[in-house]
Amino acid sequence: MPEVESGHCVRVLRHQPGDLFEVVDGKGWLYTVRLVDAHPKRAMVEIVERRELPSYWEGKLVLAVAPTKNMDRMEWLVEKATEVGMDGFVPLHCRFSERKEIKRERLEKTAVSAMKQSLKASLPEISEMTPFSRFIERYRDFPGKFIAHCVDDGQRRLLAREYRPGEDSVILIGPEGDFSQEEISMALEAGFRPVSLGDARLRTETAALTALETFHIAGQLKSSAD
Repeated sequence: MPEVESGHCVRVLRHQPGDLFEVVDGKGWLYTVRLVDAHPKRAMVEIVERRELPSYWEGKLVLAVAPTKNMDRMEWLVEKATEVGMDGFVPLHCRFSERKEIKRERLEKTAVSAMKQSLKASLPEISEMTPFSRFIERYRDFPGKFIAHCVDDGQRRLLAREYRPGEDSVILIGPEGDFSQEEISMALEAGFRPVSLGDARLRTETAALTALETFHIAGQLKSSAD
């Protein structure tokens, strides 16, 4: 087991050789294991049983968010979004971004903790800070592409109506100053659909979580209808 998990297992939970407990690998598998060596830095276990825990949503869900100046708000978002369920999180570097860099390791640790607390076995992929233009090119061929901007140009439609449950989807959430007109145009030219998250004015992290919840609720409604 990794050093941090070994310390938690041996020093905090005080497991002894022979104890049975469960671990996850972040790739969708849950393991029942038996502790063999209670070393606080490199605990050894043997696998007793392996069980797959598939995602309860269909398709791949990715959040692409321009990080706020206050990094605590981004850590909160990654924690809550992991609890709700997502496959990927991409920090965006936009023209009006207040934060130009992030520490991905901190966000990954937050995601790992949230994964375990919410009893999930899949760890979302946390990307490095990505320039807006590079992101657009990378996701140009993604089936479901949305950009939630604040320009009231009459083109935006509610995300809940535009999203097709089960389709691999990504949504762009801009910085406090919103996307620039150039960025909006670039996204639209690449096939991103302009969407609204409702009438309320939302902060960046609130908008991202609202979008993710919209994906899940739409998917659950479809499943119950089927």
